[in-house]
Order: sequence, then structure tokens, then C-alpha cells
Amino acid sequence: MNRLVAMGLAEDQMGGAEIVLAEAVNNIVEHAYAGMEPGEIRLNARFEGPHLLLQIEDWGRALPDGELPEGQPADLTGPMDDLPEGGFGWFMIRTLSRDISYARTEGCNRLCLTFDLIPPGS
Repeated sequence: MNRLVAMGLAEDQMGGAEIVLAEAVNNIVEHAYAGMEPGEIRLNARFEGPHLLLQIEDWGRALPDGELPEGQPADLTGPMDDLPEGGFGWFMIRTLSRDISYARTEGCNRLCLTFDLIPPGS
């Protein structure tokens, strides 16, 4: 992420992108490559106008049905001790990203994420 700061991304804008990137990579490790030999994960980041675009590629298993999960918010009406430890990643990814797309081509999973950049002083 330091390279993104060097490219002009304000440090205070990195928080959401860092959370989304961590969740996406964690999903790849835990699900796409689960039970397989270690695999490659590629990240491409670029600025396009007022947006940061992240593209994450892996060669693990495809998403179920080739579709992005909906991602549901946590139900906070019950006791906190009853909340599951995980399962909220896709909700965070969808909430913090401006746009998200997924495709699988020739064995490669490609997740594309777009984030709005806030001009300094806004």
C-alpha cells in the first residue's frame, strides 16, 4: 500500500482499500486455494480519473456458481457472544467498494474493485 501513497493516494483514504484487499486475499487463501498447493495471487493497482482500481487474480477454485456472494450485514439483535466469527467479509467488500466485478477466464479468477478518491480538502 505504500506504493499507492507514492502514486498519490492520501493515507487516510487507504483504510477502506486495505480492509477490502485483506478480505479478498483472505478469501482466496481460505477458499480458492484451500487444500491445494500454495498458489499465486497477483495484484494490479492503478488510478483512473477520480478512482483507484484494484485487480486481484488467482488460479484457485472458482467462486460458487461463478457469482459474487451477496454479503449480508451482521444481525446484531442477539447476544454478541452468539455472533459467528466470520462471514461478513463480502458485506464489507461490497460496502467499501464503489464497484465490484468477477470473472473466471481460462482458469484465472479476476476480481476487479473500484474505489472513489476524495480530492484533498474535500
